[in-house]
Amino acid sequence: MPVTIDDIHAAAERLAGRISRTPFLRSETLSQITGAEVWVKLENLQFTASFKERGAANRLLHLTPEERQAGVIAMSAGNHAQAVAYHAKRLGIAATIVMPRFTPFVKVKRTRYHGATVILEGDSLAEAAAFAHDLAKRDGLVFVHPYDDDAVIAGQGTVVLEMLAEVPDLDALAIPVGGGGLAAGAAVAARALRPGLEVVGVEVETYPAAAQRLAGQPVKVGGPTVAEGIAVRDVGDRPMDILKQNGCDVVLVPEAVIERAIAMLIEVEKTVAEGAGAAGLAALLFHPERFRGKRVGLIVSGGNIDTRTLANVLMRGFARDGRLINLDIDVADQPGALAQVARIVAECGGNIIDVQHQRLFGAFSVKSAEVALLIEVEDEGHGDRITEALRGAGLPVRKAVVAEAAQPLSSARP
Repeated sequence: MPVTIDDIHAAAERLAGRISRTPFLRSETLSQITGAEVWVKLENLQFTASFKERGAANRLLHLTPEERQAGVIAMSAGNHAQAVAYHAKRLGIAATIVMPRFTPFVKVKRTRYHGATVILEGDSLAEAAAFAHDLAKRDGLVFVHPYDDDAVIAGQGTVVLEMLAEVPDLDALAIPVGGGGLAAGAAVAARALRPGLEVVGVEVETYPAAAQRLAGQPVKVGGPTVAEGIAVRDVGDRPMDILKQNGCDVVLVPEAVIERAIAMLIEVEKTVAEGAGAAGLAALLFHPERFRGKRVGLIVSGGNIDTRTLANVLMRGFARDGRLINLDIDVADQPGALAQVARIVAECGGNIIDVQHQRLFGAFSVKSAEVALLIEVEDEGHGDRITEALRGAGLPVRKAVVAEAAQPLSSARP
């Protein structure tokens, strides 16, 4: 194989003192929810909030003096960009980072903060990568690939060295797969240190490149996703070879389940993860029988999620759990009608968060109005009681719902 356990051990020695040895903790509540014994590796506690530091730093430490003098260039939508920028600055190496134009502002800002020259180019990762490669050739820069690189793969594999050093009897690892660098490094380390340890890759349903390639199918991906960190057009050739040689499997999870996993990590573990970094937990939620009764290691990473996106994820999570309800109510267009609605909600113990009162659009009659209420409730049953109370007063009520996964999740709650 292009990467060996010796490469990973050498990377660990090289990285000592340059990255954090992050906590690896057992989660009692997530274990109860999923039916597995869940251990969480908090890679979001790295300085740039991602495991990407491991691979980026290891690759930079391989540079010759001439390459350091020339400088480096990387393409990334966020975490690899910050990792390269941060460690290049610490090593005194000039770094240029090409980021797609859709990259969240917070990631662009933090990459610039680390001293890199940031260029926003391309409407996709592929277009940004092509531009970065052209710039590397033109200016004689060293291209630091985010995943299709032996040194990067070896660096990512060091996270599993740490996990197995603390919990040597793990049964499975649920690893997010974008370009495949982390999963490949994990597979090499697992095979050498604990043969039989199952490495399960996790992809979001709209970007199933690894699953498609393992099945011998043409790669067809695309669409919006909160897991932009693994929204990669295709898996790297080096990682793909390693995954095949190690017999790794890949499971798919829906967008809604990744959203739920983000919210669950915040509520249960009080830790923030991006969609990609929450994909491992999403796999346990969506495929409970696959992991039930096993001791499973998760890598939670990417605390750089856009705050507006995070707020939306949390609010949608409250709605899915029945703690927020959105009701559309037809009322008479006359004094006191809105007050009657508010009184009924208050008597039932609901807390009105937002009100929209529409007379011109949507109302079924010029003598009526449509009221949209966002109400905080204790649970789904409480919301149903409020809805029935409004209907009992003769008010037509329609309940809006948030899109949910095709397969039901565990009914357990933290």
